[in-house]
Amino acid sequence: MTPEEMSAIHRAAGAPEPGWSASDFAGLLASPHARLVTTGQCFALGRVVSDEAELMMLATDPEGQRQGRARHALADLERVLAAGGASVMFLEVAADAARAPTLYLAAGFEKVGQRRADDARRVGPAADALLMRKQLRPA
Repeated sequence: MTPEEMSAIHRAAGAPEPGWSASDFAGLLASPHARLVTTGQCFALGRVVSDEAELMMLATDPEGQRQGRARHALADLERVLAAGGASVMFLEVAADAARAPTLYLAAGFEKVGQRRADDARRVGPAADALLMRKQLRPA
């Protein structure tokens, strides 16, 4: 999946404006720490440094939503990150995101913190950000 396709899916999935650009994704993918998993119209982008991993982005094109693609991409990324040496994975998600927090809780993540008004929005007040963590199984 190209950075242009990733940017288009991110915007179509309802990213707050302006969303991540193709050059944003290209820059992340250029890192030796980046890991990308794609499943049809969905992608999960993470990075691993030492034994810690971070989910950078999980996005599904609206036509592919509610079909389990995000759940599968997340599980695949967890396996890839664990194989790369990660024992724990972190993520940050807007507290008011429609379905994402529920997806992450169902996948075994636990809420470990909250940043007040951390997710700036172009329109409206900033949203709180939930900090979540999951222990990964060794590869």
